Amino acid sequence: MMEYCLRDQGMSMPYDPPLSAYRPISQLKVPAHEVERAALPAVDAHIHLGRWLTEDGGWMVKDVPALIGMMDELNLRGMVNLDGRWGRELAENIERYDAAHPGRFATFCHVDWSLAAEPGFGERLAAQLRRSVAEGAAGLKVWKDVGLRVRDDRGELLMLDDPRLDPLWAAVGECGVPIALHTADPVAFFEPADERNERLEQLTARPDWNFSGPEFPPFQRLMDAMEAMIAKHPATTVIGVHAGCWPENLAFAGRLLDAYPNFHIDIAARIAELGRQPRTARALMLRHPDRVLFGTDEIPPHRAVYRVHFRFMETDDEAFAHSLDDPPQMGRWTISGLHLPAEVLRQVYAGNALRLVPRLA
Repeated sequence: MMEYCLRDQGMSMPYDPPLSAYRPISQLKVPAHEVERAALPAVDAHIHLGRWLTEDGGWMVKDVPALIGMMDELNLRGMVNLDGRWGRELAENIERYDAAHPGRFATFCHVDWSLAAEPGFGERLAAQLRRSVAEGAAGLKVWKDVGLRVRDDRGELLMLDDPRLDPLWAAVGECGVPIALHTADPVAFFEPADERNERLEQLTARPDWNFSGPEFPPFQRLMDAMEAMIAKHPATTVIGVHAGCWPENLAFAGRLLDAYPNFHIDIAARIAELGRQPRTARALMLRHPDRVLFGTDEIPPHRAVYRVHFRFMETDDEAFAHSLDDPPQMGRWTISGLHLPAEVLRQVYAGNALRLVPRLA
């Protein structure tokens, strides 16, 4: 009856689109500054250039000289390639990037977690890490499958603080290279994928990223395991990627940075989270300018994405898009810039990465 009355009176009908079709246009009139290149030389300390994550098994970047041209255009002096793996794959990544273009690339290795299926795996993983560093690896990448997927010889999930892994973490410190550590995932991935989940669209597209079931440990358990590992191995440098693996709670990263001199963080793939709490994020970087690394986690590198990151780091712009995606899969909100001072920017953009990964220096 109401719809009939509205039509009869010449009034417009209410429009009720599905959320997936919602594309609001902001009516805010605020300053906007496009940043074409980094104001200071930068290092992307978290990038994927290898073959590990490609669908066809080919190189993530087909044309390396073209990539270097883009880097020069954007004022990127170097990149840390996290796709080295081990053995022949590591050798081919190093040959393609580090050896062919000295000072522009540094490749991190992985270890073969399938070794955890047999007793004594800690020592074998440590030996593999030492071989990879001897062959040229500049660091170790540890992915979220430790804690969520990797199982030991008893069929139980392997956690970062398992004492059987102590030989591996100690070996990293002895080799003098850092760990780029990704544990857990956005907190929303550990919650039911329902109408209250702020990452519902992302989880709908990728249901395999939903870790809310009983077969997975709680988010807090993964954070506790990370902290225990960092505390137990003070001689091992750990970079907690994705803003310390808990960007929704920067007090956690701040506490770890305060407590553990061997702990660092990067901002890769988390400006959506950092930019919706810009005052807190800025305060953290001002308090620990020597412990935060710039990174994007792009797969593969993209000019426009870097320019969004530069705008986030350098300007005080408000309410701008954090992503090129439409709609933004990492959250339907906008972000504001940090407007970091030049000296802080110098360290976060490049200084900290050059210190931890001296090959790039």
